[in-house]
Amino acid sequence: MSDFLNDKDLNTLNHSCAHVLAQAVKHLYPQAKFWVGPVVEEGFYYDIDLGDQTISDDDLPKIEKEMKKICKDGKRIVRHEVSKEEALEEFKDDEYKLDLINGLEDGTITTYSQGDFTDLCRGPHVETVKLCKNFKLIKHSGAYWKGDKNNKVLQRIYGVCFPTKEELEAHLQLLEEAKERDHRRLGKELGIFMFADIVGKGLPMWLPNGFTVRHLLSDYIMNKELELGYEHVMTPSLGNVKLYKKSGHWAHYKDDMFPAMELDDEAYVLRPMNCPHHMVMYKSTLHSYRDLPVRIAEIANDFRFEASGALTGIERARAFTQNDSHIFCRPDQIAQEFKNVAHLILDVYKDFGFKDYSFRLSLRDKNNKEKYFGNDELWEKSENELREVLKEMNVEFYEAEGEAAFYGPKLDVQVKSALGHDVTLSTIQLDYQLPERFELTYVDENGDKVRPVVIHRAILGSLDRFVAFLLEETKGNLPLWLAPTQVQVIPVKLEYHDEYAKEVVAKLRKAHFRVNNDNRDEKLGYRIREAQLKKIPYQLVLGDNERDNGTVTYRKHGEKKQTTVTFEEFVELLNTEVENKTLSH
Repeated sequence: MSDFLNDKDLNTLNHSCAHVLAQAVKHLYPQAKFWVGPVVEEGFYYDIDLGDQTISDDDLPKIEKEMKKICKDGKRIVRHEVSKEEALEEFKDDEYKLDLINGLEDGTITTYSQGDFTDLCRGPHVETVKLCKNFKLIKHSGAYWKGDKNNKVLQRIYGVCFPTKEELEAHLQLLEEAKERDHRRLGKELGIFMFADIVGKGLPMWLPNGFTVRHLLSDYIMNKELELGYEHVMTPSLGNVKLYKKSGHWAHYKDDMFPAMELDDEAYVLRPMNCPHHMVMYKSTLHSYRDLPVRIAEIANDFRFEASGALTGIERARAFTQNDSHIFCRPDQIAQEFKNVAHLILDVYKDFGFKDYSFRLSLRDKNNKEKYFGNDELWEKSENELREVLKEMNVEFYEAEGEAAFYGPKLDVQVKSALGHDVTLSTIQLDYQLPERFELTYVDENGDKVRPVVIHRAILGSLDRFVAFLLEETKGNLPLWLAPTQVQVIPVKLEYHDEYAKEVVAKLRKAHFRVNNDNRDEKLGYRIREAQLKKIPYQLVLGDNERDNGTVTYRKHGEKKQTTVTFEEFVELLNTEVENKTLSH
């Protein structure tokens, strides 16, 4: 995907096109007032107040038509320098521009004009609107002014602009590809999950197919954890506010949590994460240095009050499930435990065929220390320890200030999606702070009580986000071991072949495969197409030959080739594919 934010020329072109959009809107809606029109990852947008009017899909072509007229006219974009007083006078009828101007320091302010339209802007811009002619308006939405839900909802219109028609067309083709891969669309088509306003925004409900996938992923990662000495636990999905005050979440994370519930003179809150519960669980038992490391793992339901505008299917929801773990270890065990987790991540990525990923060392923002708790000494110690372990592992990594958790630095594994997005799937965090706040101890070899160190880690991260990522990576063509239905049995003619189809289904289920029999009174071709649309890995078409010879004829999803084998050979084929976690079928 194009880098609108970091490509200087593309950035300038798209910001200039945002001004063309605003000018066109002003022509069509004279009452329009404008907030901001920045360049973003997907191109540009402009937030607009249209009074009582609301933009619809039908309005975008009309705005595009007006934008083309403006570009064809070819007016130069002219920079002006004005004083703050002059700017306040020029935009006196637009409260949004006045708000922006009043937020600026005294001194020279710049505006840009193109024909009959002038906008407040730092710039830079291209020389003439003619250069903005290769554009497309992509979508529209509502957006709170300044992102504050207590403010008015403005109309936000998104677009993209490129130097050439060919580049624009190539980008639009990528957007079409993105639509085909959109997990929200695939989730609906494949019966994975659903949302309902009456249940609540951002609260996914997992349908039978989706629950099957989640269940398989949970078993997969829990089995790997068991092999590595993890112990699985279960803790409640809410907790006393006192717990989160002790952990520091109340002071540093309260705005992202659901409001507290007053019950029996106590306040409870839906938990945003599981760390505090696991700290209390560790503290409930006396530990010796010989007991460590203690590895607690949980498939845990969590809740965060995400802004409604940020909700994105199951990728970003208000209720989600984490593959979470906390490792309590001695300081001398940090390096090895950290390496063990990193190797587990790489082992999982190999199973799923993830190859395009990078390691990000996420550090504290030294210029904004109030976002974090703890002292400088512990922060520097933990950051340096992670840095040294990564060097020992001889892996390439880059550093990012301001991306740390509020209690400690972390290693984030950034995976490049099929759509070119940088997605954090896995994370490992080093934490000296929570053991201090919860006064955790173990008895060392000298008989003294000392603090353990905690390593927070999530391998699949949020199961919800992981499923969203998988759907988009595979276009819904999940590998056989993860497919909700692995085999669709299709009798050619119901009156002659359904009994044999039922026998095959029963034997496959006994062999622990997920199988359906499509014996609806529909044409054979229709039922085969249905199985293809549902992206079922194998279809068994059973007719006279199969019934008489005790064989099966299979067709793989996406292929037209048909192969006839014995039932035993087919089961062996399936078992091999499941055992090897074959990625394609």
